[in-house]
Amino acid sequence: MQWKTAEYSGWGRALRARGTLARPEKLSALSAALQGRGPAIGNRRSYGDGPIHDGGAAIDMTRMDRLLSFDAETGVVEAEAGITIAELLRVFAPKGWMPAVMPGTGFATLGGCIANDVHGKNHHNAGSFGQHVLAVTLMTDNGPREVTPQTNRGLFRATMGGQGQTGAILSAKLQLKAIPGQRMRVKETRIPDFDSFLAAFDTSEAEYTVGWIDATKRGKRLGRGILEEGTLAEGGRPGPVKRSLSVPLDAPHFALSWPVVKLFNAFYISRIPDTSRKRTRPLEDFFFPLDRIHDWNRLYGKRGFHQFQCVVPLDKGPELKAILTTIARAGIASPLAVLKKMGPGRTGHLSFPMAGYTLAVDFPARAKVPAIFARLEQQVLDAGGRLYFAKDALAHPDSIAAMYPELADWRAEVAKADPEGHLETDLVRRLKLRSAT
Repeated sequence: MQWKTAEYSGWGRALRARGTLARPEKLSALSAALQGRGPAIGNRRSYGDGPIHDGGAAIDMTRMDRLLSFDAETGVVEAEAGITIAELLRVFAPKGWMPAVMPGTGFATLGGCIANDVHGKNHHNAGSFGQHVLAVTLMTDNGPREVTPQTNRGLFRATMGGQGQTGAILSAKLQLKAIPGQRMRVKETRIPDFDSFLAAFDTSEAEYTVGWIDATKRGKRLGRGILEEGTLAEGGRPGPVKRSLSVPLDAPHFALSWPVVKLFNAFYISRIPDTSRKRTRPLEDFFFPLDRIHDWNRLYGKRGFHQFQCVVPLDKGPELKAILTTIARAGIASPLAVLKKMGPGRTGHLSFPMAGYTLAVDFPARAKVPAIFARLEQQVLDAGGRLYFAKDALAHPDSIAAMYPELADWRAEVAKADPEGHLETDLVRRLKLRSAT
C-alpha cells in the first residue's frame, strides 16, 4: 500500500482538499495506514467538508468492502465499512432482504451511513440508520474493538452520527429488513402548495414518502410539487438494467440559470396528471433516482454547489414555510427541493433527525450564497431546528452548538477515543465540534 498525493472534495465540490491518501485492502494495511494519523473516509458522498482533510492524510476505506457473514434466517449481515448500500441491495434483495434505511444514493458506504446516521424516505416509521446497527467494530491503536449499545452505550452513540471521530469504522453488523419482492408500487400526486404538502404528509399511510418541491415558486404556489408514496410490492424481479448516463464535463454557468430551472421544474411537475399516477418501479430507481446520472454534480460547473438541509419540529410548519419563502426570493435555487416528514428516531448525540419536516435544496456556489445561507441558518435556529452535517459546508459553530444539545456528551466520548485529535476532518475543525475554542 502506498500513500499518494491527491486533490479531492466532497460531492458538492465547492470545498476542496489536497493531501495524501491511502487505500488499504486488508486489516494489516489499515493498521499501518492509521499510523499516519488521519481520518477514515468513504466514497465522499457527503456534500461539504465532512469527508476531507486539507493538508493532511486520510484513509480511503472503499477497498475494504467485503461481506463477512450473513444469517439467512434473521437477516443479520456483517460487512466491512467500505461496502456500498447499492451493493447490499443488489446482493440481498433477491434473497428477500434489504437495508431498513436507504439514503438517497446507493454510492454511500456502510461506514459513511453510520458516521452520518443517515435517514431515508421512511424515517417517519423506521427511524435512522444507526437504529438498525447491532454492533460496530472500530479500529483502535490496540486493534479492532467491537462496540454495541449493551457493551458501551456512550461510545456507540458517539459513533452513530459522530463523523468518524471515535475511530476508523472497520465493519458493522446490520439488521436487514425482510421484503416481499424487488419492486416498489409508487403513487405520484401533484400538490398545489406548501400547506397542502404538510397535510398530505400527515394523512399519508405509505411506508415511504418524499416530496419534490418547485423552489422557484412564491405566493399562492409556494411549495407546489409532487408527493411520491411508495409501498414494497410482492413478487417480481428487477427490471432490465437501464443504461447509465454520465456528465463528461463541467457545465457552463448558465446551465442552471434561474430561467432554465423554472422551465425544468414546470416540465417535471406537468408530467403528473391532476388525478395522480401509479406505477411499479425497481427498488433502485425509487431509492436512488439520481444514481443513473454519473457525476451529476458537474452540472453545477467548476465552482460546485452547496446544499442547505434543515429539519424543524412538527409544530413549526409556518417557520419552514418562511424558510422556503427566503429560498424562493433568493432566485438561485437549483431544480426541485426535497421535503420529507421525519419521526423521532435518532441514534447518536449528533444525529440529525427529529420529529418534524426536513427540507433540502441545492445552491450553485456563487458569491451571494453564504449570505443567503446565513439568513436560512438563523431562521432554522429560531425555529428550534438543526442543520445536517452530511450536507453542510457553510454553517457557523455557535449555531451548531445551539442546535445539538448533546454536543458536550459527544465531546466527552471523543476525547477518550481520540484525545490528540488525529481523526479530525475539515468540518470538525470548521464547526469546532471537538472544542468550543
